[in-house]
This record gives sequence, C-alpha cells and structure tokens, in this order.
Amino acid sequence: MTDTAIDAVQAKVHFKSMPWLTRLGPIIGLLAIYLLFALIGPESFSSTANLETIARHTAIVGIAALGMTLVIIAGGIDLSVGSIIALVTVVIAALLQTGMNPLLAALAGVATGALCGLLNGVLITRVKVVPFIVTLGTLLVLRGAAKGLAHEQKIDAPLTWLNDLLAAVPRDQAWQLVPPGVWILLVLSLLIAGVLRYLRIGRHIFAVGSNEQTARLCGVAVEKVKIIVYTLSASMAGLAGVMQFSRLTVGDPTVAVGLELDVIAAVVIGGGSFSGGEGSILGTIVGALIMTVIRSGCSQMGLPNWVQEIVTGSIIVLAVALDRLRHRRAG
Repeated sequence: MTDTAIDAVQAKVHFKSMPWLTRLGPIIGLLAIYLLFALIGPESFSSTANLETIARHTAIVGIAALGMTLVIIAGGIDLSVGSIIALVTVVIAALLQTGMNPLLAALAGVATGALCGLLNGVLITRVKVVPFIVTLGTLLVLRGAAKGLAHEQKIDAPLTWLNDLLAAVPRDQAWQLVPPGVWILLVLSLLIAGVLRYLRIGRHIFAVGSNEQTARLCGVAVEKVKIIVYTLSASMAGLAGVMQFSRLTVGDPTVAVGLELDVIAAVVIGGGSFSGGEGSILGTIVGALIMTVIRSGCSQMGLPNWVQEIVTGSIIVLAVALDRLRHRRAG
C-alpha cells in the first residue's frame, strides 16, 4: 500500500470514528468525576499531596496502556500484561540481588517484557491462533514462570535509585512537581503519539486495525506489523513492571493480578474500539486518570473495594456500549 493510499484509509476511518464528542468525551468525563469527588468527598481529595498520589498511581497503568493502545488500534488484545509486570518485578529483584547495576537490571526487565510480546506476536501470526486465546494462555504461563523463578515468594532487593522512580517528591526537590516515573509516562505519550501520527508504522497500525484484508492486498506486511505491535506493547508492560518494582521495592510474583483489565479499560474509556482502527494516546491517558481518580475518590470516602469494582465495571460496560452504539449509527 502506498503512503497516499494508507493516508486515505486512515483519514476515512479517523473522520468517521473521531467526532468531537468522541475526542472530548473522556476529558469531560474526567472533569465531571473529579468535580463530583471534590464536592462530596473529604477536603484531602483535592489536596496537592493527593493529586501527586493520583499521578503516581496513574503511571503504572498509563505506561502499560500506551502499549495496549497500539494493540487495540491494530484490532488485537493482550491479556498477559499483568503477568508480564509481575515477571519483570521478579527479574529485576533477582538481578539486583546478584549485584547487577540498577540500570542494567531495569533494561533486562524491559527486555524480558519485549521477549514475551515477541512470543505473543509470533504465536498469533505464525500459529494463527486468535489473540484472546494466545494471550490468555501466556497470562498463565508467565504468571507461573514468575512464581517459579521467585520460588513462590517475594524477592527482597537492595535499595537503589530505581526505588525513587515513583516515590513521593521530597520537599527539597519540589521543583520536580511529580516523580520521575510520571515524567517518563508523559515523554513516552508524546513519542508514541508522534509515531502514530507521523511515521509510516503508525499509519500501517491504523490500516491493519481498520481493515486487515484491504491492508494486506495493498501491500502492508500485516504479520510484521502485528509482531511489532505486540512486542512494543509488552515492552511498555515491562517498563510498567519497572515502575511497579519501584513502588513495591521487592519482586512479587503475585502482584498486578487483574491489572490487564484496568489497562484495557483505560484504552476503551479513552475512545479505543475493540473493532480496531480507533484509539488515541491522549484518550488513553485520560482513561487511565479516570480509573485512578475513581479509586482514589472511593478510598478517600472510605468506600469498600467491592463498590470500587462495581463502579469501575459499570464504566467499562458503558464505554463499550457507547462504542457499539456509535458504530451502529456510523454503519
């Protein structure tokens, strides 16, 4: 497919699927939810300290959701994200115990995630198994690998600068505003948004998700695109694992159970469609913030976890229902 043809396909999909309400809806929803909790919740909810806490908690889901955005735009799904995060925390802790340099340990963790994504991509494209089944299987395989590597217990690790990535900002460093991990999320968001908007691979991802057969007939290397997408997604999950390790300071094979649902929800709430061909980085970040604000508001009000789960699940169902209704009207 020539770049001109791909641009035409992407522009058509973008025009049909991104009306003003779709673009602004998540932002309006975020403001409405925040104002609601600010009005009915305790004063501490609107405090600067709580805003920083919300930003810190958003970093893990947000970074993983950046990769999931690519997968969903390409028409796929990845259920193994939570297991990858757990595995990466174990890998980093185990390597730090051996005395490895923290930067190398973190890079090894991200590389571990990338290998997991490469495995997912190869199984999906070569074995021709649907992404839901492949990633459901690797969810269990990778979780089991994490538990086996850690001997089914947490791995303590020496304190390093990795532990400061999502730590509260010290008063004498207030100029940072937020921890380094949040800045990493923002920088990655700009980079991936630029890739989707300006680079050929970004146009190919949209083309594959909007109409895989047409993209294939027009010369797009569909299998290659899918492998790249799943590898990048798992790499982002690996980096999210680094952030999770920063919060925990240990390698925990049982952490992030069900986190993949929060990640997927962030993308869908932000305007991503399970039909493929739709999604935006801004929407995903806003979706991740919505999830975190809801959890923070419920916790501040002393509501039990089951209420948070009901509210979160209801929002996910509503977001998907609105997406299907929009597609019916467009059709």
